[in-house]
Amino acid sequence: MRVLVVEDFEVLARSIGTGLRREGMAVDVVLDGTAALDRLAVTRYEVVILDRDLPGVHGDEICRQLVNDRSDTRVLMLTAADTIEDRVDGLSLGADDYLPKPFAFAELVARVRALARRATPPLPPTLTCGDITLDPARRVAFRAGRRLELSTKEFALLECLLGSPGLVLSAEELLERVWDEAADPFTSAVKHTMHRLRAKLGDPPVIQTIRAGGYRIGES
Repeated sequence: MRVLVVEDFEVLARSIGTGLRREGMAVDVVLDGTAALDRLAVTRYEVVILDRDLPGVHGDEICRQLVNDRSDTRVLMLTAADTIEDRVDGLSLGADDYLPKPFAFAELVARVRALARRATPPLPPTLTCGDITLDPARRVAFRAGRRLELSTKEFALLECLLGSPGLVLSAEELLERVWDEAADPFTSAVKHTMHRLRAKLGDPPVIQTIRAGGYRIGES
């Protein structure tokens, strides 16, 4: 899941970014509305966490542009204002959800995950392939009843593959969906993480490497 955090209070913005990465999300952080529009022009995000009162371009205008562009990106609007009128106003602009500050981080995570499900075709609550099962909500995965001790990135890679059964996902697509702006596009992060994931999944192998294509999950 790729998330854009747009918040001008840098301490809060970085804190949200760090917390969401620990939850297995790929997160980019910007501190003003102009930078947000630049990112949205070149990167697809499932969810944008959008502070309303931004320097540069106001959060309301960013929300309007996403709606006008018929974007699939879901918007979670943040604001220090907490009146009913403010909430109605924010939602009327096209925001999908609204969270007043201060907020509990667990609630933020739950709302982001709920919005991400609406940004993509619906998936079953538990993803499976053969004897592999993965529960995105509980953040656990099993093979043949054995719990897999996966890192955050390994779990995210497996989730991406299981969420696209039979499809070949390129290394570039996996890099974009699982990592974030800090990732070097020429890095071997996908290859190395895939190697560790395969080792933890064990035999028989279920992740296939497609020459000049990418990776696909399924019985060999």
